[in-house]
Amino acid sequence: MKKIAYLLPFAAVLSYSCQEKGQQDQVSQPVYQDSAYLQDYAVKYYSGDENLEFKKVYSDRNGVIQVLTSTGLVNPDNGHFQYPGKLHQDSRYQPMADKAVADMVLYQNQFVYLDEEAVFSNAWAGKLFSRHQIAQADGIASGKEFSFLVSTGGRYSLIQDSKSVFNGQVESAILDSKYDEKGAQFYVLTATSLSQIKEEGGEKKQVFAGTGLTAFDLLASGKIAIGTSEGFLMIDSSGKITQPLNAKLPWTEITTVEEIDGKLWFGSTKGAFMLKDDGKFNYYHGERWLPGNAVVHIAEGPEHSVLILTDKGLGQIVFEKMTLEDKAMVFEKQVRQRHIRYGINSNVTRLTDHNLASAQNGIADSDNLWTGMYMGSQLFRYLVTKSEDAKQNCIESFEAMERLHHITRIQGLFGRTYERSGYHEFRKEYRDYVENYWYEGYNNNTSWNHSEDPEWDWRASASSDQTAGQFFALVLMAEYMDDPDLKQRAVKLLDDMVGYLVTNNYTLVDVDGKPSLWGRWNPEFINRFPTMIGDRKVYSSNLIAFLQAAYKFTGKEIYKEKALDLMKNHGYLENLARPFSEIGPAPADADEWTKMLSQEWNHSDDEMYFLAYWGLYPYALNDSLKGVYQEAIKDHWEFERPEKNSLWNFTYAMTGAQDFDLEESVWHLKEFPLDMIEFKTENSHRKDIELIQPGFWGQTTAEVLPPDERPELKHNRSLFNLDAGDRRAELSAGDTYLLPYWMGRYLGVISAPIEK
Repeated sequence: MKKIAYLLPFAAVLSYSCQEKGQQDQVSQPVYQDSAYLQDYAVKYYSGDENLEFKKVYSDRNGVIQVLTSTGLVNPDNGHFQYPGKLHQDSRYQPMADKAVADMVLYQNQFVYLDEEAVFSNAWAGKLFSRHQIAQADGIASGKEFSFLVSTGGRYSLIQDSKSVFNGQVESAILDSKYDEKGAQFYVLTATSLSQIKEEGGEKKQVFAGTGLTAFDLLASGKIAIGTSEGFLMIDSSGKITQPLNAKLPWTEITTVEEIDGKLWFGSTKGAFMLKDDGKFNYYHGERWLPGNAVVHIAEGPEHSVLILTDKGLGQIVFEKMTLEDKAMVFEKQVRQRHIRYGINSNVTRLTDHNLASAQNGIADSDNLWTGMYMGSQLFRYLVTKSEDAKQNCIESFEAMERLHHITRIQGLFGRTYERSGYHEFRKEYRDYVENYWYEGYNNNTSWNHSEDPEWDWRASASSDQTAGQFFALVLMAEYMDDPDLKQRAVKLLDDMVGYLVTNNYTLVDVDGKPSLWGRWNPEFINRFPTMIGDRKVYSSNLIAFLQAAYKFTGKEIYKEKALDLMKNHGYLENLARPFSEIGPAPADADEWTKMLSQEWNHSDDEMYFLAYWGLYPYALNDSLKGVYQEAIKDHWEFERPEKNSLWNFTYAMTGAQDFDLEESVWHLKEFPLDMIEFKTENSHRKDIELIQPGFWGQTTAEVLPPDERPELKHNRSLFNLDAGDRRAELSAGDTYLLPYWMGRYLGVISAPIEK
């Protein structure tokens, strides 16, 4: 990366010429045409019987779903997205309660059952009742003209109209059998072989031999997919291997194989996965998708869904056509119904068994940051759609942020969050990593405070990332809101906040009269760090953005003068323009605080950078600075490209860039899960991901996993984390999805929904 900031003469770089911010330099930027795609989500069904053994699941021509279990047939009932249903004993046909159903299959899209006496069905006026006279029969495959291959152990018999057409035997227990209509033959699988059995005459021929065979399916292409305990392979009808064993899978212990709508699905002892056209997989694992991870059977479901039967219940993967805007509107409803607490954008927490009815609106350290990001999303939405609903959402969030400023009674100081008095414990907050570093007695602090109104308490100790969030929202409001009163109120808060920093030597002085732990931007603090320490760069970048925007909206010369002074006399321009390739761990002789700050990359810094870029680049004091800023933003974006994060990409697009990875951004938005409950998530066992040494940046895999398969969705977390426990919470889409989506719409790189 060229060190442009170092090469430009300061006289040219720092000469003043305020730039107006309008629609960005979007000359021929690529645009995604927002047409409908298939969005997947899960509907789950659980059983109250922990001892129930699940065997098969099918859906008939009427869309009725039946599940075969060790105690008979059960039906899914009253399941909805994010609101799981139950599995209840099937009582629709009273005589079925006396049938010991051992297996079931679909024939002409109707349910057909096998018990100890016969092959039978309730379809076709109940006329199908074909006795088989096979003791302990436990397997069935349907042929043509109401013929059925019935098996037990390694023995089989073709039954038609209560007559045995032929009998035979294979070397070991039959695991599965299926009928090939084109070849007029059955295929029978054991743990060591796959054999063909001709429907006419019963001639048997072994076409494939192996070990650890577990499941198979006959594909529309004429190929046969065989699952094993170590992966899957493909053969043709003659038994010739057309694709060798593939073990680069999410998990290799295959339990079932099924082709559905041209897509090959696999069940395993650790979830289900679908083979995509590019050779990669959609992985459905964990309770975001399935009641249990050990998959027993997979079948086509009603309305193009896929039924995945597990050891704990049934998961129905629904594929619904929607546009990105359709998806956004689902999230808009989620946020308004569950994630607004006194106007604050909050997560819901303390879920009991993932039941959203048990949730509380949680208090978070960065309530003000998430609220600022949500407010920005609603302002962008309003600018694009002129929706009065979006405008009202924006105003309500702004009023919550405004109250965080007023509740402190200190002009320029804002709180983290607030709550009604008496509902949050005023406990001492101990942080061992600042022991004897900050100031004596810091670890005995209590950040909660009573407000002037006895009905309310508020939390102090605001930090730099929350300042960036406040700044982002206030700048957007000041620039774009069409209500003059609201614009002026936003400018007032921005002026108060930045003026407070300037008055206090670029520190966020807390209610106790001392700077907050993470609220220092002054040269004495940041320039004490070696140049490879990220705090030196991020605080310089943020503060210059704050000062430039404050000057733009207030016209106060002090903000321009301070920005120029910091860049010219205190190295802030060099700091913010320093290439990310030079950022890394502290040297061995650094002090302990410096080492602690640079043990690994802090992804909250990325969020601080990119939010504040909306004030750094547009309000550059001259064109030369604007070029330096653009290069610095591009340099940062290049380092973050592997994350495929649409918020980073669209912020880079704000500078007029052409190469902002639009395709990856749309991938990020499409793959974002509709279900944002933070279930336990595991990926470290996967065989289809390439692990790499994480290094300083924390990238653990060669390619980032899709959002709906990984545990982290928030922008300030490492998107390369593979595993996480059950957090008993549902994240808000207000800051995670809605902000980048509506930002993309505002910038014009995502179109409005288009007709087919």
